[in-house]
Amino acid sequence: MKRLPIILAALITGLFHFTTASAADPIYTGLFSSTAVGGYDPVAYFTQGEPVQGSKEYTTDHEGAEWRFSSAENRDLFIANPSAYAPQYGGYCAWAVAEGKLAKGDPSYWTIVDGKLYLNYDRKVQETWETDIPGFIMKADANWPDILD
Repeated sequence: MKRLPIILAALITGLFHFTTASAADPIYTGLFSSTAVGGYDPVAYFTQGEPVQGSKEYTTDHEGAEWRFSSAENRDLFIANPSAYAPQYGGYCAWAVAEGKLAKGDPSYWTIVDGKLYLNYDRKVQETWETDIPGFIMKADANWPDILD
């Protein structure tokens, strides 16, 4: 039992080295998931103007992640043109990418600008994002995708 804390510390240190030594995934799915946009339908932001939960019944794989949709029609629209519907910066928080960091994008905090979907971390971050959306997009575009390395 005395060695348990040492073993746990070694495992945690090894895990930390593994996660910091490897590049981030291009699509944000969370630590224990392979589902993009938290399982929300990315097409619905454009067609319904709000986040809509996707279904396991209507899915596709794209860039190593599973994408869920609320209908076969939305799935087919996405398959025909993923770049038109997928959130920018792989679904990571757009403001964080502008700041040179990676953070989860929350499907509840979103904006469509010039036909592109952007996600933010939370309400407070989205309020900051909204103070200079064009400036933050310019910074984030400059950081993406190099920030994944």
